[in-house]
Amino acid sequence: MAARAPGFATLAIHAGSQPDAATGARATPIYQTTSFVFDDVDHAASLFGLQAFGNIYTRITNPTTAVLEERIAALEGGTAALAVASGHAAQVVALHTLMTPGDEFVAARKLYGGSINQFSHSFQNFGWQVKWADVDDPASFAAAISPRTKAIFIESIANPGGTITDVAAIAAIAKAHKIPLIVDNTLASPYLFRPIEHGADIVLHSATKFLGGHGNSMGGIIVDAGSFDFMADNRYPMISAPRPEYGGMVLGETFGNFAFAIACRVLGLRDLGPALSPFNAFLLITGIETLPLRMQRHCENALAVAQFLAGHAKVASVSYPGLAHDPGHALAKRLLPHGAGAVFTFRLRGGYEAGIKLVKNLSLFSHVANVGDTRSLVIHPASTTHRQLTDAQKEAAGAGPEVVRLSIGLEDHADLTADLDAALNAG
Repeated sequence: MAARAPGFATLAIHAGSQPDAATGARATPIYQTTSFVFDDVDHAASLFGLQAFGNIYTRITNPTTAVLEERIAALEGGTAALAVASGHAAQVVALHTLMTPGDEFVAARKLYGGSINQFSHSFQNFGWQVKWADVDDPASFAAAISPRTKAIFIESIANPGGTITDVAAIAAIAKAHKIPLIVDNTLASPYLFRPIEHGADIVLHSATKFLGGHGNSMGGIIVDAGSFDFMADNRYPMISAPRPEYGGMVLGETFGNFAFAIACRVLGLRDLGPALSPFNAFLLITGIETLPLRMQRHCENALAVAQFLAGHAKVASVSYPGLAHDPGHALAKRLLPHGAGAVFTFRLRGGYEAGIKLVKNLSLFSHVANVGDTRSLVIHPASTTHRQLTDAQKEAAGAGPEVVRLSIGLEDHADLTADLDAALNAG
């Protein structure tokens, strides 16, 4: 039989894993250990000097976590990946590898509220400055770039509004200015969209969401596309300059097209320390095995619920690119043929108080600050996830006072629409 490239569902189950060599266990074992025994002193020295691959300490590498990393790299089409403790940790480690004090990055205004807060406030403690741009106007990204700009950051599907980003258009700007494009692909997952195929250089995930899919484990992923030339100049010294902690090794020369992922691991994760638990890695691996099945059902249910809400008298508008009348529908059909995702917002007639009341009156939807669960979830962003933002920032992020965000799960969609109808019509 002729060799062929495995399909997505096959990779979701098999990539990175083999039966355990020691026991024959077919499921990936949980290597719940802090440290690993060296063969001898020479072996230990080669590991610490990056002259050999292997396990030293679970903060840096772990066999269970390695399966998760290889699987996501395969699903996203990257050269290597690094798993960390959360999506926020992934953002810190990725940008720590690119930025120095006084540097800037350009980010889309339409982002998860926690990311806006992290970029606007916490990152200032590192001396990193963010400039904001509009994903509906790619030229605004070019206008925000300065000589100190080290990256562009966008979401493939924006949280909370579900807006789909034309990644290729912004990738062209990043390439013209010779800076890497970082794409948070959390809401799409690689089943719906693979940013690297559209020009992304780095892909991030909150694996807590759709990758794990069951609301039971935190995790973050950094994927190196292997496409950016970090050795072209001296703007990225973590990769292009000699590293004194590794005997003057230049990571870009030694590791080539996966040097960014190595730098994130041995210069970021090693010292900043946001390691992923092996048990959480195991849960995320298990969740990913059903990713294509879940995402298809998520999208089918989301479309049915969005269509219901679009026709409801208490709803002013629905922002979901899967709807034929949505401004992003043509882009969704072109970029996400399997579906427009499972997270979207709608605006209620009645403003802030109507949003609070709806959340209170729902019974099947769980009121939580999460998305991507098997269960359907609801939140009022203006009073929760985007609460720290100014009113103008909330509107720019698609989280105005009358906006409610839904993450549609895997239940029967008729039960979801019945719950929403009862809550919308409650006195």
